[in-house]
Amino acid sequence: MEASCGRELRTEAWYGDRSLRLDFPDKWDVKVFWPRTPKPLTDREIEDVLEHPVGQPPLREMCRGKSHPLVIVDDLNRPTPAARVMPFLLSQFHDAGIPSRDVRVLMATGTHRVASVEVAVKKIGGETAVSCQFIVHDCTKNSVKVGRTSFGTPVYVDREVVASDFVIGVGGIYPNLWGYGGGSKLSLGVLGMRSIMHLHYGHIRASPKEYMNEFRSDLDEIARMIGLNWMVSMQVDADREVVRVSCGDYHIYYEGAVAFSREAFRAPMPKDADVVISNSYPIDLSLTFVQSKGISPLRSCGSEASRIAVGSCSEGIGYHGLFPFPPTRLNRAQGTARYLSVMKHDEMLRRIFSHVKFKLKNKAGRHRGGAAPIQRKPLQLYRPGEHAEKFPSQISGFNITSSWSNIIDHIQNQPGNKSDLRVLIYPCAPLQDLENDPSDVEALQPTDVT
Repeated sequence: MEASCGRELRTEAWYGDRSLRLDFPDKWDVKVFWPRTPKPLTDREIEDVLEHPVGQPPLREMCRGKSHPLVIVDDLNRPTPAARVMPFLLSQFHDAGIPSRDVRVLMATGTHRVASVEVAVKKIGGETAVSCQFIVHDCTKNSVKVGRTSFGTPVYVDREVVASDFVIGVGGIYPNLWGYGGGSKLSLGVLGMRSIMHLHYGHIRASPKEYMNEFRSDLDEIARMIGLNWMVSMQVDADREVVRVSCGDYHIYYEGAVAFSREAFRAPMPKDADVVISNSYPIDLSLTFVQSKGISPLRSCGSEASRIAVGSCSEGIGYHGLFPFPPTRLNRAQGTARYLSVMKHDEMLRRIFSHVKFKLKNKAGRHRGGAAPIQRKPLQLYRPGEHAEKFPSQISGFNITSSWSNIIDHIQNQPGNKSDLRVLIYPCAPLQDLENDPSDVEALQPTDVT
């Protein structure tokens, strides 16, 4: 393949964070939707933010007199580089008379894979992992009930949270199908399976543009119940470098942080493109999260567009306790049973009515010769590099290759393709806020929500 133009992206979050060059034939019209983020923050700038929390005193003042503090951090399935702030937090704990050996760090895994010590080092840094007590949450064990929210969600939380006399959180703010993550959503990561199930299945899914919704309100109640009132929220750029930090009372700063992400990462829908490339970095840890968070542009492109996902999937297929991938018939049956077990009667009837209405509308449309459902081209997954975690030989919905030249050849060999293709690249798709049509969100399956 003669290729004289290339684009530099990033890949392998947490496992090298290396540069990746994609070369294209020089006749192709290639456009990259880079986010409009400020330059990365220095350590001094981050420390200054932590010295001036929003709506609350500095950490050293709030935890003075405490003896069993707990720091909740998100796991590797979120790109938050917690190691950048942990030394400053430990310094403030020390100023309050709390040595590092008495500080516990709890990794909020939710229903994700339980992390190893090696993973802890990647997330919080080697010095913190050695000096503090590091604990990994397991949603199937060691949870105690602390109450029930006004929405009816039973709150089972990790025992380490209950045993602490001061709780803070370190996480990020990223888009998802419930609006935006971050803030009180970090509390979901330290809950028991029963609570997590109620949260995911017991609420009407909100528009991605509606950051404050019933799901978020329920999480706000839970965060207050478990004492998570002081937080550090980090926001990263396309290279996973920290460009914004907020801390203190997240109820005050959260809306502004979401507004920053929406503006900085806003990107148009991939209309009229011949080729759409969705780079799933910096949430490319596993195929489970690549397919749920890293390919939104590929769900929104035209039916004739070639669809390319880029994901290193350093941890292989990955794992999610509620929404496993690839889903089996048993998984779908379990998901339906879970929906029914927590759904209110009026909501159950509404969903059944909507489903029947949708089916009848499609059937009537076919009888009248109406448009058939959009059938897009198969999704190509480019998995660069060599990885210890291998994939099965076949995975439904994906054609997988580790050769970029194979991807280019595949595109060029598509019937009817011209020589001057229009290519759109989303370099950090999990962070980018597409101008979604609500119908696109409704079309997603429950397995797409994590």
